[in-house]
Amino acid sequence: MKLYYSPGACSLSPHITLHESGLKFEHVLAPTKTHQLEDGTDYYSINPLGYVPLLELDDGTRLTEGPAIVQYIADQVPAKNLAPANGTVARAQLQSWLNFIGTELHRGFSPLFNPATPADYKTVLIDKLQSRLKWVDEQLAGKQYLMGEAFSVADPYLFTVTNWAPRVGVDISGFSNIAAFRERVAARPAVQTAMKEEGLLT
Repeated sequence: MKLYYSPGACSLSPHITLHESGLKFEHVLAPTKTHQLEDGTDYYSINPLGYVPLLELDDGTRLTEGPAIVQYIADQVPAKNLAPANGTVARAQLQSWLNFIGTELHRGFSPLFNPATPADYKTVLIDKLQSRLKWVDEQLAGKQYLMGEAFSVADPYLFTVTNWAPRVGVDISGFSNIAAFRERVAARPAVQTAMKEEGLLT
């Protein structure tokens, strides 16, 4: 398998998940600014949408969209318990978290990286993100991870998007449960490895 990624982007979530899974894979840098791979290949020829992540399977099948990719990875190694079994209430709860992070947090952060986004709109976005993060902080009370005591594929996604907060002026210092969660996730060997591979840790 090949994971196409850009350092610190949402592709960090499946990058971490792949290391958690123990599956063999290659990580391929696909810079979101130049869209050119190290060998000169135009990334648009691989993903016409131009963004990451993209997971290319050994048979050439290409999967996009982080929440789908991480669930696929989890289902290849059920013994790792990275996701509850399909068809269970717990799996639906996991999907709820993945959807929430994608639509309420990821989508909220994205325009803050765009210098063309008007300042007054950024204020609106930050206020909404603060309210959503406050709710997440409340949900994490008394829990190790989003799904309870067990680490799941939703956790790297939350970890990844909350990494963006200081880069775009979103203050999350008041959310103690999120802070504790982030410390737990950051300490995991798979997270350390993925972040080192992306040049995010020395």
